[in-house]
Order: sequence, then C-alpha cells, then structure tokens
Amino acid sequence: MLVDSHCHLNFPEFASNMDGVLQSMRDHDVTHALCVSVTLEKFPEVLAIAAAHDHIYASVGVHPDYEDLPPLSADELVRLADHPKVIAIGETGLDYFRLTGDLEWQRDRFRTHIRAAIQSEKPLIIHTRSAAEDTIRVMQEEGTDRIGGVMHCFTESLEVAQAAIEMGFYISFSGIVTFKNAVALKEVAQQIPLERMLVETDSPYLAPVPYRGKTNQPAYVKHVAEEIARLRGISLEEVAQATTQNFFKLFKLPQPCN
Repeated sequence: MLVDSHCHLNFPEFASNMDGVLQSMRDHDVTHALCVSVTLEKFPEVLAIAAAHDHIYASVGVHPDYEDLPPLSADELVRLADHPKVIAIGETGLDYFRLTGDLEWQRDRFRTHIRAAIQSEKPLIIHTRSAAEDTIRVMQEEGTDRIGGVMHCFTESLEVAQAAIEMGFYISFSGIVTFKNAVALKEVAQQIPLERMLVETDSPYLAPVPYRGKTNQPAYVKHVAEEIARLRGISLEEVAQATTQNFFKLFKLPQPCN
C-alpha cells in the first residue's frame, strides 16, 4: 500500500472524473491521500472532498504564490483546522522563483502559518523554491521543531534536507525524482534516512515518468516510489511500507491494517 502525501483533488482537472481518479488509486494500491489547500477561498472544496471519503484527508493554508489575498491570522487558521479530517497546516512557505521585490509579506504569512500549526498541534506542509536559506532561517526562528511537518515536493540540497530533518521534518519526493536530469535530487533520495521520507504526486502537476507532461493523479505515486526503490537498491514494498508508516506517524493517524 502507498499514500499520496500531497495532491490537489479539488483542482478543475479532476472535476469531471473524480470517480475515475479514486478508482485508479484503488487499482494501484494507493490507499490514502492528503488533499492540500492553497487558498482559504477554495478550502471548503478541499474539506468537502475529505469529508466525503474516509481515505482522503485535508489541510488548510495559503500557498506563497498568492500575493493579492487579504491578510490572515493564526487564529483563523486554527479555527478552520478544527475538524477531524484536517490533519495539517499548509501548504505554506517561501517561493522566490515567480515573485520578486519586497517579499516580507510572504515571510510574514509563513510565520503566521507556523504559529497556527504550533497552536493547533498539527504539522506543517512547507513549500520552498529558490528560497531555501530564508525558509530554514524562518523555521528555526519560529521553532518549527515543536511541531514538525513535511518539506513537500523537495528539490533542494542534501544540506537543506538535513537541516529540516534536524527540526523533525520529513522529506517528500514527487515525480521530479523520476526525471532524467534530476541528478542532484536523486542523490538526496539515496542518502536521507528512509524513516524520514514521504512520497507524493503534487497532482495534477509534475507527472512522473512515464507520464511526464500529462495530467498527474494520485495513482501515479507508485512510480515515484519505484524510482526511489531503484535508487536505493531496495524493493518497492520496502519503500511503500516505510513511507506509509511515516505518513500516519507524522499526521498522528491510526495506521490501517493491510
């Protein structure tokens, strides 16, 4: 069994075929998935999907790419997270790739999410792109070691991974690790402890080989796990067992029997 630790099932790419996507998960032994929020406006859609399906969970948060949104408070996030199917705060973090200029608002929003996670006692889902140094610095300053979480869709260096792991975080690999040119990322996947690893799709984006360039879906997380198994010289079953156990441990959920 496998778990897709990060997907966006409420996105329009899935609207016309949700039943098919869920059936494909079952067909590929992907037993659970975490549907991740990127705006508070769309959070009710995320929560509705999770509430309708026992094997789907939700998060609440605002992605760092969304600049023109009203300020939010930690109290608001904590209130929205007060639901048994909401298991995480995020995705949040820093992204200096698409946005330029004074990004202090982004760092402030990140700090708000961290404080909400600590207050609600729910782990963080962290996105970082072209901002690793500031991401780690803010995490350290805000005491994220008190709550932990996951560095989602990881593409940074081994040193960044180790810094996050020291704060109690897991490292999640997406379909990017299957790409031929992702040489440095493949090395990270070989070296970090298996007990600190998750797998994800980030669907509908970043479909793994052999589906690269097509719409991604949670069933394809198997290809991510297969590549990690190949890189580490271990079985797919070992990767699946470890990453599944890690998911349920991180998000404080009872692990179902096979």
